[in-house]
Amino acid sequence: MTSTVPPPRTPLPLEGADGTARWYEHELGWAVAGGLPVHLLTGLRFDVLELPTDAGFAVLRRFGARTGPVALMGQRMRLLVAAGSAEELPGLLDWLEWGGVALELHALGTGGRMTAPAPPGQVGPQGAAVWLRPPEPGREVEPTLPAFAGLGCRGDAPDLVRLVGTAATECHRARLLRAAVHYRGSTPGTAAASQPLAFS
Repeated sequence: MTSTVPPPRTPLPLEGADGTARWYEHELGWAVAGGLPVHLLTGLRFDVLELPTDAGFAVLRRFGARTGPVALMGQRMRLLVAAGSAEELPGLLDWLEWGGVALELHALGTGGRMTAPAPPGQVGPQGAAVWLRPPEPGREVEPTLPAFAGLGCRGDAPDLVRLVGTAATECHRARLLRAAVHYRGSTPGTAAASQPLAFS
């Protein structure tokens, strides 16, 4: 009589684009677009709020570990927020009186793509996207994402309005600081260059 016991399962390899795509699809249930690099499709389970890293780190200091998954790629930080948030961003910025101000604050929603960071424990190529706060396999991401209070905001996630307001303030502050550093560097010794910037 021959044995009918199946051979042991081998774990899915996580090397390369195929392994990365499989990790996101099988471990998290996220939609991906293959190829190099692998992209995560936004607008389905989450949207992305994208801002400069200097402003992003200031936002993280304000909210602690309550922002949900956060990724970094180059000089841009990406905070995962509730699906549908990208459509609300322009109106929300207008309501918060940031409309018309150049903030370098953008959102990716339905039809968008975010470069997939290497799964936790894996190392991607130099300059590739990385997780600062990775998603947790086996745990739904939605309860951890900032959303409008009362409309899906669950757990300890911050209210989307508060997060966007803070992000806009920090983007504006970072832009002014970068301009001041550039101005001081290009015209040293002037009286105007030595004046501190005031923030509200």
